[in-house]
Amino acid sequence: MKTFIGQDDFEVNSYFFSAPEGNILFDAPAGADKHFAKEKIDLLLLTHGHFDHTTDAAAIVRRHGCKVAIHADTVPMISDAEFFARWGLPYHIDPVEKSHLLLLTEGTHILCGEKLQIFDTPGHCPGSICTLLTSHGALITGDVLFASSIGRTDLPGGDMNTLLSNIRTKLLTLPPLTRVLPGHGPASTIAQEANTNPFLT
Repeated sequence: MKTFIGQDDFEVNSYFFSAPEGNILFDAPAGADKHFAKEKIDLLLLTHGHFDHTTDAAAIVRRHGCKVAIHADTVPMISDAEFFARWGLPYHIDPVEKSHLLLLTEGTHILCGEKLQIFDTPGHCPGSICTLLTSHGALITGDVLFASSIGRTDLPGGDMNTLLSNIRTKLLTLPPLTRVLPGHGPASTIAQEANTNPFLT
């Protein structure tokens, strides 16, 4: 697993994972396309559709011809260039063609030969998902769960009660030593967050 931190003020964590039958990149912050240009990306999996996590998604698809795995609720966020402008935010995205999209549902998926457990975890925004790499005991949480914090819920579609419920019922029930790889900041473990995260204790 290789970690890349986006080259802008948002400092999004992107994770490059070599699966048995191809390489998976989790999230596409600014600079990810150039950083991984010499690698082969077979699948781009987006934890959610917020612009800071998807800045380089279209460029990565053009370079590698890969599919983009997302929740259905994420589709308009990455395929509509004016989506965030309609929120009143000064961001116009480079859209991903819908033909490249692979829609994920909650449950077990085999992607690039790797068994992944997908959790539907809205609350930060519609379409947020967390991905458990079962063979590696690592949970990629996007902006759902951070070390000592949780995702913000003040943007359109956010809901604190929904977020907390999803974290408690779907994530904190995982084995305590499961590594938490968040969308921003340092890594953690399920045990550490269950015992010390001020939003969850």
